[in-house]
Amino acid sequence: MENAAKLLLAGALLLAALGLGALVLSRLGVDRLPGTIRWKPTESSSVVVPVGLMVVISLVGTIVLNILLRR
Repeated sequence: MENAAKLLLAGALLLAALGLGALVLSRLGVDRLPGTIRWKPTESSSVVVPVGLMVVISLVGTIVLNILLRR
């Protein structure tokens, strides 16, 4: 049970750090990564596909999981 609590606390700290990082980036004017596809087919609808963000999250997740699961 103690290990689960430590894991949850580490996850919460990671999410808080990511949130603060996103806040700082938005204040600096970086509101979207390169590779974001925006499409507005009609006046009342829009589609946003954050391809650059998906690639960054995939790379970071792969690196973190490889470090944590290495035996």
